[in-house]
Amino acid sequence: MLQLSAFSFILPLLLFLIFLIRVISNRHGAKGCNLKLPPGPKKLPLIGNLHQMSSELPHHCLTYLAKTYGPVFYLQLGELPVVTISTPEAAKEVLKTQELTFANKPPFPVAEMTTYDNSSLFFAPYGEYWRQLRKICVLELLSVKRVRSFAWSREEEVSNLVKYIESSSGLPLNLSEKIFACTNSIICKTAFGQKCKQQDELISSLQEAIKLVSGFRLADLFPSLGFLIYINGMKFKLDKIKQKYDEILNTILADHKMHREQCLAGPEDKSDKEDLFDVLQRLQESNEIGFHLTTDNIKGVILDIIAAGSETSSTTLIWAMSEMIKNPKVMAKAQNEIRRVLKGKDRVQESDIDELSYLKYVIKETLRMHPPGPLIIRAPREGCKVSGYDIPMNSRVLINAYGIGRDPRYWTNPEKFEPERFAESSVDYKGSHHQLLPFGSGRRICPGISFAAASIELILASLLYHYDWKPANGQAPEQLDMTEVLGATVGRKVDLHVIASPCSLVSAS
Repeated sequence: MLQLSAFSFILPLLLFLIFLIRVISNRHGAKGCNLKLPPGPKKLPLIGNLHQMSSELPHHCLTYLAKTYGPVFYLQLGELPVVTISTPEAAKEVLKTQELTFANKPPFPVAEMTTYDNSSLFFAPYGEYWRQLRKICVLELLSVKRVRSFAWSREEEVSNLVKYIESSSGLPLNLSEKIFACTNSIICKTAFGQKCKQQDELISSLQEAIKLVSGFRLADLFPSLGFLIYINGMKFKLDKIKQKYDEILNTILADHKMHREQCLAGPEDKSDKEDLFDVLQRLQESNEIGFHLTTDNIKGVILDIIAAGSETSSTTLIWAMSEMIKNPKVMAKAQNEIRRVLKGKDRVQESDIDELSYLKYVIKETLRMHPPGPLIIRAPREGCKVSGYDIPMNSRVLINAYGIGRDPRYWTNPEKFEPERFAESSVDYKGSHHQLLPFGSGRRICPGISFAAASIELILASLLYHYDWKPANGQAPEQLDMTEVLGATVGRKVDLHVIASPCSLVSAS
């Protein structure tokens, strides 16, 4: 989550050198002298170890440093003490054994500006509000029953995707764009209902905000210097973007309120047809959850679900297709299973997915090699120990899910895409197995796993069932560029351009 050029942080730091020296010396001069901190590389004045994090993606840097300093090591990133963890055993200490101690996410001053004062489930500090909010999400918004009730949105959008690809048969296609559009449409229909006139405008503004807040900015690295948020016009840009999507959400809320009043006036029970906005407005009006949901709370939750749901699902799907195109034998095996199970049906139905065991192995293997969020971030609420080392209160703890997923001590041939490794393994990605942590674990595990899995499985099965795939521009599969880029998730640096040809055994209609 760090991607800083030397110019972007050294120049401002030089301008405020005197202030930084005083702040850092006061805050960190004697704090760690009696603690048994984990080992780590030597620090430079002012910037600490930032210079060791600026040349590569952060999860790559941390994986490399772990080879020198061990599975638990210490860095100083600006003002922030950071402990990195790279083994399932140490990760289990944080996420399970001492779960309550590490139940907080650290504050991100820049990101908080866009989340309605920490109203979102992701950023809210651990406490009564967060517990009630999670309860709403788990029981009312993202339960298995509720996810199934949204099958219509998935089936409709997947059908549109299949038809679009049919119209582009034999021509180069930007599959990254189409998958992202499909997952966005699914999540927006789930949140807002059948029609959202300003969907594209809302998604565009959210993408702008995500691009601005992705990674640690100066204001995050030096939280005591609040004025850093004004450098390069960051605050002005974020305020402008937030005003834009706030107006859209207010319009959607007003429309839903009017629609709800009309529905409530009728005799029919329409609770099974509720979208996410409807559910939250009903809970707000009834007060049945034991505390009052504000309008900002509702908007924060919806933004959380849209941002996390669309980015995570689309990133995973694009990496899964990339890996299978690069490994044609894996793709052929997955296609053979799907086509055998469906036996010439005109489309994939969600009821077919349970029989597609190899497809599920492909998804697990994709999440092992390409976790959408490679670093799980926690902030201890009090001083504690992990693996025998002292972890200072309010430090940052980074669990390197990427490094754990590629560690040869836990995975055979970790750099090779081999879905078969899961055939005889009970390891899953739902938080119980700490060697595979794409969605985290414990109290702050992503509550939308069922929602994401439903979209990923249906879209991937449909793409493989209806079409055969190869890279565009005559590129050999093994030459496919797999370079990563950091954004809200870690995705492909270059969009996936492919050529799809209809499978002769099935109809694409």
